[in-house]
Amino acid sequence: MFAQTFNSIHHYNFDTKKVFPLLCPVREKDWIEGWDYEMIYSRSGKAEKNCIFLTPFAQGIETVWQINEYEPDINWIEFIRVTQGLFSVRISIQLNESNSGCTADISYRYTALSKLGRAMIESKVSQHFHDDMKYWESALNHYLETGKMLSKELVLGYI
Repeated sequence: MFAQTFNSIHHYNFDTKKVFPLLCPVREKDWIEGWDYEMIYSRSGKAEKNCIFLTPFAQGIETVWQINEYEPDINWIEFIRVTQGLFSVRISIQLNESNSGCTADISYRYTALSKLGRAMIESKVSQHFHDDMKYWESALNHYLETGKMLSKELVLGYI
């Protein structure tokens, strides 16, 4: 077994009451460029414990997501994400109030399900995690400030 954890701390200019509801597959479509999902199960139609949804991965492979923990009272959400034959990922996000808004303590724990999955974690994930987190932080702040989606190209200079 091979596992690797990546961490990021984000700073948002808004309090947790504004940020937490946006950590939802439905609402992420508002602020993450290119985000697409298919809801499989949710009683409320939005993020909740045991919510299950799919996202495209590559070449017809889908990633299955489940919200494992959903605690809006303490601003904590945890996703389990499995991309068949490649890896599973536990994504934990804890929001905390700060003087200028809030911070997000984000942890991605990748576990390889195959040799190819391990190779992807060691190369692609390691290379792209921090760029993805930079975009995520900028995009969420931009959306909260303007109500509009931020282009990845403007943040990272690619695409």
